[in-house]
Amino acid sequence: MSSSEPTRARPAPASAPASPVRRVLAQSRFEARALLGRSEQVLLALVLPALALVLLSATDAVDLGLGGSRIDTIAPGVLALAVLATAFTAQAIMTAFDRRAGVLRLLATTPLGPGGLLGGSVGGVVVVQVVQTVLLGGLALGIGWRPAVVAIPAAILAGFLATATFTALALLLAGTLRAEAVLGVANLLFVLLAAGGAVLLPAANLPGPFAAIAPYLPTGALGEALRTSLATGAFPARDLAVLAVWAVLTSLATRRWFRWF
Repeated sequence: MSSSEPTRARPAPASAPASPVRRVLAQSRFEARALLGRSEQVLLALVLPALALVLLSATDAVDLGLGGSRIDTIAPGVLALAVLATAFTAQAIMTAFDRRAGVLRLLATTPLGPGGLLGGSVGGVVVVQVVQTVLLGGLALGIGWRPAVVAIPAAILAGFLATATFTALALLLAGTLRAEAVLGVANLLFVLLAAGGAVLLPAANLPGPFAAIAPYLPTGALGEALRTSLATGAFPARDLAVLAVWAVLTSLATRRWFRWF
């Protein structure tokens, strides 16, 4: 007669918390879906830059003050405008109203933290910007834009540094002001920077002291970096250095002063 020993139940494996990278990637997916799923964000991120590209390239009412093809100057500026619209204005407004609705209060109970929220927001914005670049770049190529291919890596680096800067500024604004104030301030800053921040037009076209100040703003550094690299093929060392400094300073400020509720 055989006997069998009772089977001892094995303890269930302990569930390990998600790594910081996985948490940031999950937040990036959430941010990208939120940005692409709102019609007003699509209007701001795609429709307005596309209109600016078509109108500025079709008319010479705005004097660019430069030789060569207009589209070679306008297309990089429109890409810079799209980065500003998505990484700053859209992100600030969306985060501010999420904060008012209590979404950020829930996130505050998770291990994400301000640094993880910033990283996830940057990742989500980068996904949206890939879509923007493909669509707006394709439209510009159809109009006649011929960028300097050799300088594309420098342009990508400039776009990433600017995205980190604008997203950090957006979170800083959304995490310190009321949602209604963020709505007004973010839209006002978008208009002012688009018109006078050397985004669409070169800094040399701005009047008086603005021409000297604009290249040291994050908007001006991005616009000049994209125009320098994509139009001439040169490496925009100064503009990249300016963007790197802004990215570090704004990230530190966001980690210091961002409030979840």
